[in-house]
Amino acid sequence: MLPGAEEEFAATMDLLTGPDVEWEFHHREVPLEAPVDSPTFAKLRAAVERFDPAGHVVPFTMSGGTDAKQFSRLGITGYGFSPLRLPPDLDYGALFHGVDERVPVDALHFGVRVLDHYLKSA
Repeated sequence: MLPGAEEEFAATMDLLTGPDVEWEFHHREVPLEAPVDSPTFAKLRAAVERFDPAGHVVPFTMSGGTDAKQFSRLGITGYGFSPLRLPPDLDYGALFHGVDERVPVDALHFGVRVLDHYLKSA
């Protein structure tokens, strides 16, 4: 569910299922969002741009689970920051969590440099 769209989601489910169907959540967590106008986001962006000046840091909506939901209960804002510079011809979406999931070693080296720079500047 998108942050702020819980009521719309419930209304859509009611509309789709009709008046003769009752539905409920079996498991539900709060949808999270992290501010993009924060000092943390600015430092993440600066770390990427240092190693890839043409790179873009953009918000991303993830459909899966995240440990950030547990940390949010403690008031900790989480950023799912996993910098990888992937070649344009790599269909990472098709490999993600598949039996042949992989990324190029160069992409990992890039990510390590970016994360190292971010952590040292934070």
